[in-house]
Amino acid sequence: MNPRTRRAPRAAAALAAVLTLALTATACGDDGSSSGEEGSGKGTITFWDNNGGPRTKIWKRIIARFEDRYPDITVTYVPIPITHVQSKYDTAIQSGGDSLPDVGGVGTAYLANLVAQGALDPVTDRIDDSALKGKLIENVVESVRAAGGDDEELYSVPTSANQGTLWYRTDLFAAAKLPAPDTWEHFYQAADELTDRGANRFGFTLRGGAGSIAQALEMMYAQSGISSFWKGDTTTLNDPENVAALEKYVALFKKVTPAADLNNDFAKMVAQFDQGDIGMLQHNLGSYADHVRLLGKDKIAGIPLPPSRAGAARTIVSHPVDGLGLFKASKNKAAAWKFIEFAASPEMNSLWNEDVGAIPANVGASDDDWIAKAPPTKAALESLNDPRTKVVQLPYYLPDWNNISKADNEPSFQKVLLGRMTAKAFCDKVAKELNAAQADWKKHRG
Repeated sequence: MNPRTRRAPRAAAALAAVLTLALTATACGDDGSSSGEEGSGKGTITFWDNNGGPRTKIWKRIIARFEDRYPDITVTYVPIPITHVQSKYDTAIQSGGDSLPDVGGVGTAYLANLVAQGALDPVTDRIDDSALKGKLIENVVESVRAAGGDDEELYSVPTSANQGTLWYRTDLFAAAKLPAPDTWEHFYQAADELTDRGANRFGFTLRGGAGSIAQALEMMYAQSGISSFWKGDTTTLNDPENVAALEKYVALFKKVTPAADLNNDFAKMVAQFDQGDIGMLQHNLGSYADHVRLLGKDKIAGIPLPPSRAGAARTIVSHPVDGLGLFKASKNKAAAWKFIEFAASPEMNSLWNEDVGAIPANVGASDDDWIAKAPPTKAALESLNDPRTKVVQLPYYLPDWNNISKADNEPSFQKVLLGRMTAKAFCDKVAKELNAAQADWKKHRG
C-alpha cells in the first residue's frame, strides 16, 4: 500500500511550527523525523510496549498469532515500564532516532510531545485505506486527534479507552433501600444517608492527593453539562456552572467522606473503599478487578457519571487513550502497518482489552461475551458509542497541561477542601494559567 499524501504539506508545516513546544525539546541535530521507508512488507520489525510487564503476556499472545498469519514478518518485542516510556522515546529521538521502534505503544498523555518532535507518521490515510475504516469509536478517534494537536491528522491508532465510573456498594444501597446513584439527586441523597460518622461509615470517598484535579474536573463537567473545554480561546473551567458544581463536590469532604481523603491518591482511595463501609467511589474502570476481588461481584456496581439533568446528554471528560504509533524513521513501514492493523482488528482488540480491563476502540468488539459479563465496561462502552454523549476533550496537547493540572495546583485544591481557598478562586487561578498556555501554544503553532 502506498498511502496518499493529500494532507502532508499542511501536517508538515504544523509539525515544524510546534517543534518548540515539545515537552522535552530535542537538542540540535537529527530530531528523529527522518522519512524512513515503506520497505518490503517482510522481515523484522521492532515493537515497544508502553506498559511492559503487566501487558507482556497478552502482547506475546497477539504477536504469536500475528507471526502465524504473516510468517515472513518477525516482531521483536521490547517491554518498556510505563513510568519510563516517555523518557525512553525522548532519549531515542535526541540520539538521532535510529534506535526508535517501528511500532510503539503511545498514550495521548504524551502523544503531542512525539508529534511535535516529528517522530510519528500520520496514520489517517492508512486507516482510510484499511479494514479499520469506520470501525473505530468516533469519540475515541476524536480524543486522539485532539491530543495530537492537529485538527486533521491522527498520529496513533487507538486501541483502548477508559472512562470515569461511579462505583457503588449494591449491598449498602439495598440495605438502606436507596435507588442507584443514576442521577445527581440520587447521588447526593445516598452520600448523606449512607454516612454515620460515629460508626465510621461514609457515603462517599474522594481523591484529595495526587491526581485529584482530573477527578474533580470529571465531577464538575458531568454536573454542569458544559460540553467543551474551550469557548473560543478561553477555558470553560471557571464558568459559573462549573464553579457551582465544584462547590457541591468539595462540600462533601469530611461531611460524608473520611478526613483521610485529603491526602488520598488513587491507590489509597481505592483501598479505603474496598476495605471499609463506604457507599460510593468515583474512579475509572481500571479498579474493577480490585473491587470484585475484595468485595465480590454481588456487592459492587459501576455506572457512568449521571447526565447533568434528566433527559440531557451525558457529558464525560476525556481520558488518556492508548494506541499504536507508526514511527517515521521505520525502514519497514509496510510490515509495521500490517502489525498495527492486525493488533487493532476486532478479535485482537477484544482479546487485549479483555485482558487489561479497558474499553475496546474497535466497534467490532462491542458484542463480545466478556463485555456482557462486565456490566461497568458495557455501560461505559454504550455511553461512548451513544451519539448524544458529549466528550469534553482535555488539552493534552498543551506542553504545560501536566504541570497545570497536577503538581502546580494540587496543593491549591487541598486548600479548597480545607476551606482556605474558595472554589471560584481555585477555578480562576487554573483557568488563567490554562488560557496563557493556550495562547502561547497557538502563537508558536502559527
